[in-house]
Amino acid sequence: MSAFTPTVTGTGPRAAIQRFGAFLAGMIMPNLGAFIAWGLITAITIPNGWINLIARGTGAIGAKDVVPFAATVSTVVGPIIVFLLPILIGYTGGRQVHGQRGAVVGAIATMGAIVAPVALGLVPPFTDGLTAPKDITGLGPNFLAGLIMGPLAAVVLKLWDRIVDGKLASGFEMLVDNFSAGIIGGAMAIVGIYLLGPIINFINGGLGAIVNTLVESRLLPLASIIVEPAKVLFLNNAIGNGVLVPLGVQQAGTGGGTSILFMIESNPGPGLGILAAMLLFGPRAVRPTVPSAMIVHFLGGIHEIYFPYVLMKPILVIAAIIGGAAGVLSFVLFGGGLLAAASPGSIIAYVLVSAPSTLLPNLLGVIIAALFSFGAGSALLGFGRSEKVAMDLDEANARNAANKGRKTAVAGA
Repeated sequence: MSAFTPTVTGTGPRAAIQRFGAFLAGMIMPNLGAFIAWGLITAITIPNGWINLIARGTGAIGAKDVVPFAATVSTVVGPIIVFLLPILIGYTGGRQVHGQRGAVVGAIATMGAIVAPVALGLVPPFTDGLTAPKDITGLGPNFLAGLIMGPLAAVVLKLWDRIVDGKLASGFEMLVDNFSAGIIGGAMAIVGIYLLGPIINFINGGLGAIVNTLVESRLLPLASIIVEPAKVLFLNNAIGNGVLVPLGVQQAGTGGGTSILFMIESNPGPGLGILAAMLLFGPRAVRPTVPSAMIVHFLGGIHEIYFPYVLMKPILVIAAIIGGAAGVLSFVLFGGGLLAAASPGSIIAYVLVSAPSTLLPNLLGVIIAALFSFGAGSALLGFGRSEKVAMDLDEANARNAANKGRKTAVAGA
């Protein structure tokens, strides 16, 4: 788990936010394989997916024979997003707090919050025309249930284990451990249904309403003002995996199958544009390092590789904001969106988790973001007329490591 949630050193508000972001990322990132699997299955098998598109657009022998196969496989899409993914998040969150026992009770408690809308007949607030689900087939994705219930149930079990530690008669430890986990897990599931379920349902409805308002009012590009500087400070896990990915999956599951939210933080375009500007107009001493960084960033999806270049010339964060906002605006205008999280944020991942109808808008948005960030970055670098930077590359890598809370192996290489 430490590979996904590196220890953050230091004190102060930024370190506290980084620790919180690392904890959130620790619940999401180990399960990104499941998110991507869901996205790929969805992209291939849904009615407007690749299989049905090929079957409708070609007259090849046997092309239409795969349509029943796609319909059969697509039945797994709903259960994965409604049950498996939130429970995996709750399981992982519980494991972070109290090991395997915490993982088990976290998964049990998460299930209670997931089914609360059916059990209590809850309707998401701020929505018109929706009715309470009659059974579990009417449930939507609820990732907040896993993010809250998993760690909370594990904390309760951890407190119990501390109370009884060293006080049990020899030979009864396993019996007490098993029954205490079962009792606490079941009790937290009930708490999830009656107490936290309605609260989580209200929060989900509010967050969804905010996102829809931003999308419909064309204000979503303003998110780049927060996201792009936060990435350089290594708060991208808190914002991306902790907030945008769960909201994106929820929006994709209840909307048209895709979400722009997956693309706000992961778009490789702004970073590519900054690196291109640095290659042509940056300090001559660092230009030879840029081509390999461009490959690692754009194809490998490791965005942290361009952070030191921004730290060398902090004003380049303006170029990142302009490029990010331009990319998001193009996604909004042209109807872009991904089926699942693009992790890592490489152009290859973008292609793999794009629906047929959104592939072109997605690629166009990445290109536009790169062009805008390149133009802004080139101007901010004075088109090569100024060699003055805030620090050299080694100092920038050191600052990068300090921001992240640990040494960055990729940037060091």
